[in-house]
Amino acid sequence: MDKKEIYEHLAKIYLDASAKKKKRHKAYPGILKNLFIIGIFFIIGISGALFSLISKSKNTNSETALFIQIDPTKINFNFDPAKKEVYTINLNHLNLSRFKTLGFSVKNALPRNPVTLRIEFTNVFKEKSEVYLKEVPGKWLDFKISLAKFYNINDWSELERLSFIVEQWNVKEKKGVVYIDNVRLLK
Repeated sequence: MDKKEIYEHLAKIYLDASAKKKKRHKAYPGILKNLFIIGIFFIIGISGALFSLISKSKNTNSETALFIQIDPTKINFNFDPAKKEVYTINLNHLNLSRFKTLGFSVKNALPRNPVTLRIEFTNVFKEKSEVYLKEVPGKWLDFKISLAKFYNINDWSELERLSFIVEQWNVKEKKGVVYIDNVRLLK
């Protein structure tokens, strides 16, 4: 073989080899592109799922409560000798400064006897403030009262007691029953 034949033979081998390489790249041209697109959608999907879980967990914890009294309590009033009936919860110097709302459920056992309920907070400095709940309903109803409505309490860091009071001049008949349940403080 002379030089020219060797050169042509090498050129043929080289050109055949580079043609095969090009064919290999062209055989799978979209795989890398498709894998890249699938990867982007996967990352977007995972991000969306995590964002959804985080926002759901924030929504479920939006009403954090400190339950003060869980069991239903009965204020059974009879105003023949007494002038008022009081149900008091001892708060033991509880710090309520981080709470915004008082929540509770209430029911009047005799709806034909309208009852006005006085809700009163007292702190260790003997500051007292009350809010009146007019016409307690004849079925269980949940109430939420902003602590800002208790105007005369300046220091919420050490509360002594929470009282629910039925007074003689705030009822139509002298006898009756008021139920209180789920007393709690909400942030």
